[in-house]
Amino acid sequence: MVKRRPARFYFPMPPKSIDPNTPRARALAAALRELRLEAKISGRALSEMLGMSHSTVSHWETGQRVPTLEDVASVLGALKVTGERRRLVLDLARNAADPNWLTAGMPGIPQQMAGVMECERTATKITEWAPMYVPGLLQTPDYVRAVMSSGQRSQQEIDQRVMVRVGRREVITRRRDPVELLALVGEAAIRDMIGDETVMLDQLDFLLQMAARPNITLQVVPTRCGWHPGLHGPFILYEFPEVSPVLYFEHYSSGAFVPDVYDVQTHRDALASIGKKAMNPEDTAAFIATVLKERE
Repeated sequence: MVKRRPARFYFPMPPKSIDPNTPRARALAAALRELRLEAKISGRALSEMLGMSHSTVSHWETGQRVPTLEDVASVLGALKVTGERRRLVLDLARNAADPNWLTAGMPGIPQQMAGVMECERTATKITEWAPMYVPGLLQTPDYVRAVMSSGQRSQQEIDQRVMVRVGRREVITRRRDPVELLALVGEAAIRDMIGDETVMLDQLDFLLQMAARPNITLQVVPTRCGWHPGLHGPFILYEFPEVSPVLYFEHYSSGAFVPDVYDVQTHRDALASIGKKAMNPEDTAAFIATVLKERE
């Protein structure tokens, strides 16, 4: 009599859930939300089109859950997103689990800007070291326009970028739970001429107005203050209520999100060192007021 081996049953492992707090996952959530709003379709209407619950679609857009690549393709199909925009969003979904995010070349920047905006929207504190320019969240429209006009961009692209940059400021000016901002700014950013004299006068005056807000701390780091780790370049630290902080490095045509614990702590220590070189908020306001008076 032949002995039969007992039957073995194999059950497929459930797909591993993706951390919704990776930089790409945050950017994906923001991109899906913006595409739906652009299409002027409500979240409930989209969920009905997809045959899914409204809560599921809502969780995708708020970053509480990461959709699969197939789900994202379905959303893009329902919203009639095609071409390069479709490819870029699918690329976000395909690599959503990657904790680090480095792109080089201008095609990657729009994706990363979605990630930056989502980090700004969900952060409880933002700390930025900007040695050579005014931090983005504190720039006036004319200052932004002067910066954007220095490259080979069309007027339409410049106008769009100015509108986006000014809109981002809402996270620190909103009435309810504004994000706490600590801006460490190099003296060169205050003294340098971006645009014409009127642009800089308005920018410096605006800095004083923003620094008076209770959730914003502005400190200028003098040029001749000796060596400090900030001389290696600018960076931003985003801190969140229930998840780990994320670093962001932005360069001319590339950028990187880095959530590594060691790197975050190293740069947190660097911020402390830079802060020791900086003027206190009161002296900073007095210094900017002096420069403003000199320019007038």
